[in-house]
Amino acid sequence: MPTIRIQGSLFTKIQQKVATIEFGHPASNSFPSELLARLTNELNSLSKNENVSVIILKSEGQKAFCAGASFDELVAIKNPEEGKQFFSGFANVINAMRTCEKIIIGRVQGKTVGGGLGLAAACDYVLATEQAAIKLSELTIGIGPFVIAPAIERKMGVAALSELTLDATQWKNAYWAKEKGLYAEVFETIKELDVEIDLLAKKLASYNLEALIAMKKILWENTQHWDDLLIQRASITGELVLSEFTKNALANFSTK
Repeated sequence: MPTIRIQGSLFTKIQQKVATIEFGHPASNSFPSELLARLTNELNSLSKNENVSVIILKSEGQKAFCAGASFDELVAIKNPEEGKQFFSGFANVINAMRTCEKIIIGRVQGKTVGGGLGLAAACDYVLATEQAAIKLSELTIGIGPFVIAPAIERKMGVAALSELTLDATQWKNAYWAKEKGLYAEVFETIKELDVEIDLLAKKLASYNLEALIAMKKILWENTQHWDDLLIQRASITGELVLSEFTKNALANFSTK
């Protein structure tokens, strides 16, 4: 069902056991709280849907994959509890992806930053285009990628997480991301990307669903503590977002 565009949009199409979730927002496919909650609920629902074997996660348009957290909501946070609640939205989505019984294929057609990179890292298999550069810019505004760090570390390793986090103004290109394990393949065009996504999804959907579910559990072994860990990390970010440094940084961004 369509929703008000200021809260973004979320559509799911199910065809031949493949569910395609497409999220979107006018601000470079960023996530307000409501859209994070809708995506969490949709993943939880599809996890138990017997007509679905595989999920494709994609964003609308041909430019940015995801710009992370909603800037307007970041600016509006007034107390630690509001901050924790907002950043828990990303924690909930990543945990829903982690516990979802279905394999999730990420389709990354363009640049992704912050929370968007966390979503890409929480996918089980990601295909991207050459335009899919990545960046973690959180330190530049006085916070850190605390909630999404476990997903990035699991997929790319501590060294890559460190490089992305500390070199917070630098974009890393898609081939760097592939070398570090985030992307399985990188394609020149969106058309080529979509052909391969379709082939992969159909192949996976033809396999024994019980085997896929068992494999997913193995891929995510030893992450059960994330239910608590990611919420704890959301509390850290919720405190830091109220710091003078962050208030000043966000004010500078809003006047540019």
